[in-house]
Amino acid sequence: MTETVHDTNGHGYLATFVGKNGRLVILRVHSHGLVTIDLQCYEEDNIAQLDNLLNALENKLKVLLNGNITRIKRLPALVRGAEIDRYWPTADGRIIEYDIDRVVYEEDSEYQNIKILHSKQYGNILILNGDVNLAESDLAYTQAIMGSGKENYAGKEVLILGGGDGGILCEVVKQKPKMITMLEISFYGSALLNLFHSCVKVIDGCKMHMRETCGHILDNLKGDCYQVLVEDCVPVLKKYVQEGKMFDYVINDLTAIPISTEPEEDSTWEFLRLILDLSIKVLHPSGKYLTQGNSVNLTEALSLYEEQLGKLSCPVEFSKEVVCVPSYSELYPFTRSKFLKYFSYANVVVE
Repeated sequence: MTETVHDTNGHGYLATFVGKNGRLVILRVHSHGLVTIDLQCYEEDNIAQLDNLLNALENKLKVLLNGNITRIKRLPALVRGAEIDRYWPTADGRIIEYDIDRVVYEEDSEYQNIKILHSKQYGNILILNGDVNLAESDLAYTQAIMGSGKENYAGKEVLILGGGDGGILCEVVKQKPKMITMLEISFYGSALLNLFHSCVKVIDGCKMHMRETCGHILDNLKGDCYQVLVEDCVPVLKKYVQEGKMFDYVINDLTAIPISTEPEEDSTWEFLRLILDLSIKVLHPSGKYLTQGNSVNLTEALSLYEEQLGKLSCPVEFSKEVVCVPSYSELYPFTRSKFLKYFSYANVVVE
């Protein structure tokens, strides 16, 4: 291989090695002692030969450094430029490689990119704007945001905010409530028409490709005990407040707790407080509010959320639980809250 040494102005050693077939090795020796070797090759290259080469490199390093090596770590290959993207970030910034083998649905709206990708392990996965929302394997998420079997929805009035994948609606219907109203548009200041088309595309994609999650519930937007309204939830909630309409349960599946630690300046925090305030006003005195949290590793953001509960217009009791959601690969909290009135949120754990 042809070696080229690059000037680092005294900050260690950097060299590139290029083979006849365009294969590339980047060697970096950092001044504090870390040595990294990045071998870039082609998918059709002989894996056994590559392993032999890496083994030889490790042995050579051990000899050159007289055994003064604290640790050697060999990482699996990253697939660059693949037709199907297998790498998606967790809420706390880690990269997860999924066993995704095909794209089953993709649509773009002016509001968001909608993908449904197939995973051999998790089934079809709904991804919105690069954020893993839900996989067909993730019944644990739906059960947690509904209260993990501790709530009885039979004969009750239920309001679902968001939930375009249909999972919550499908599970609550099984308990024979009096009526479920599901509002599938959340307001962030974007043009309402764009939001409408975006939410319709999410529903269309899920009813075709997330049947393990939603069953047949999204085939019709109205049934004996439910209705799906593709409308901006804020004015609808305000209308319910004016009309005095009340619900036994409000389940908020619109957005996770914001990562931002500046709740007074972040528009998502403002939206969250608005939804909380309106939800209080449409809950029966004994009603309950259930919602998701975010990664348990985002401890500061979760603490700030709990602080917001103490600033609402009425006293709040809340409980939370941490749940394992398979496709998230992180623990996630859910909350169940009572606004004396009642409130709850849950942490979801992913395995």
